[in-house]
Amino acid sequence: MQQQDRVNMPDTVNEIIIETRNLSRVYPGVTALDNVNYRVYRNKVNVLIGENGAGKSTMMKMLAGVESPSSGEIILEGKPVTLNSTHQAEKHGVSIIFQELNLFPNMNVMDNIFIANEFFQRGKINEKYQYELAKALLERLELDVDPYTPLEELGIGHQQLVEIARALSKDTRVLIMDEPTSALSQSEVKVLFNVIEQLKRRGVTIIYISHRLEELMEIGDHITIFRDGRFISERQVSDASVPWIIEQMVGDKKKHFDYQAAPHGETVMEVSGLTALHQSGGYKLNDVSFSLRKGEVVGIYGLLGAGRTELFKGLIGLMPCQRGSVHLNGQCLDKARFHTRLKKGLALVPEDRQGEGVVQLMSIQANMTLSDLSLKGFRRAWQWLNPHKERASVKDMIQQLAIKVSDPELPITSLSGGNQQKVVLGKALMTQPQVVLLDEPTRGIDVGAKTDVYHLIGRMAQQGLAVMFSSSELDEVMALADRILVMADGRITTDLPRHAVTREKLIAASTPQD
Repeated sequence: MQQQDRVNMPDTVNEIIIETRNLSRVYPGVTALDNVNYRVYRNKVNVLIGENGAGKSTMMKMLAGVESPSSGEIILEGKPVTLNSTHQAEKHGVSIIFQELNLFPNMNVMDNIFIANEFFQRGKINEKYQYELAKALLERLELDVDPYTPLEELGIGHQQLVEIARALSKDTRVLIMDEPTSALSQSEVKVLFNVIEQLKRRGVTIIYISHRLEELMEIGDHITIFRDGRFISERQVSDASVPWIIEQMVGDKKKHFDYQAAPHGETVMEVSGLTALHQSGGYKLNDVSFSLRKGEVVGIYGLLGAGRTELFKGLIGLMPCQRGSVHLNGQCLDKARFHTRLKKGLALVPEDRQGEGVVQLMSIQANMTLSDLSLKGFRRAWQWLNPHKERASVKDMIQQLAIKVSDPELPITSLSGGNQQKVVLGKALMTQPQVVLLDEPTRGIDVGAKTDVYHLIGRMAQQGLAVMFSSSELDEVMALADRILVMADGRITTDLPRHAVTREKLIAASTPQD
């Protein structure tokens, strides 16, 4: 079957740099990869795509030495290899840029780039050499940041570029990029694509995972599709099309989303003049005002650093605001802390899923009920938990959100990124909110999981919840929202009803004005 699904593909040993033979990875209750024969072609951009849970990230972790196969073998340059650690994989020339950032926020940019790969001279780190090399790597990525800058001062998108700079600092023959553009702006994506072309010219092979189909068609040479832990198809990108890719990804589980406006009720939230200042000067938020009604879906569009995440954190009480007010159902929340705002009916799904959305040491069930435990939703008496109610509620939420999980007691890390995102959404919904704030809710998830999220947003609106979501994807905002707010430099630059929205208006309004 697998050989039949390889059409017009190179088949000589010299063209293939990595090959897996009957590779499998089994977790308790879950087969993540099932006898997969996968090929990586030399000096090409090898696109790997599939729904969340298809086995893409598991395959990449094994090629990068993060995890070991349950069975099967990995062939590198025609010879079987054992990759039991990332250090071992890097010695063979294989490096990975993870979907979730793998950095140290308490360290500076330069130290993050060279950690565990420092340059020594006479027994000491050659800091001057590392500084100049880090500066050159950052300039290559068009990131205007001093290498001594603390990493925690950078936004998610800029941190992603630091992660890429770290991979480029090594002697890499095969570079794995797992969702490298999920937090990047359009201009940063163009820079990354230029870097990829440079790497190909230098003889570096790229494995590229993304859920942005148009992006894959632009950058890819070969495309491989996984589904449910199995190899499905392989083509040259020139022989593929977006409809064919979607059909291969979802099989007979085709999904479609049709926008349907929900009835709008009374105003549930009023925000007036919300302003937050940077410690170094300037504004995180600059005089932000808007209202939100029950049943309304409001999208926020803007470029990286426009203030979308800061707005959500200001509304939920995770970031101090110096001026302005927030009213929920007529009640002022200006002095209320995060926990109080949660109790009053505000819920946030953060952009940084791993850093702020889940607790990696806890189970799926514990993560999902974490917020509601603090609100006494599962308390049987003064402080005792009601485990039966907790399990029943989690089971119901798993069914509602179509989360692929065999046992809620499994670690949250056993789930794919898209299913982890659904757990974070479930955690927010379990607090029974009136206003749901979704910061980039489809970041890093596949086309099928995205459609699930779209339907969930529609259901929340139909149930009378007010929904506000941010997205850096124009088409997504235009498809989902009843009304779109555009932000630039911490301000709302335009507020458009759905019928008045055009791509040109949104792009023009998102461009910072000098």
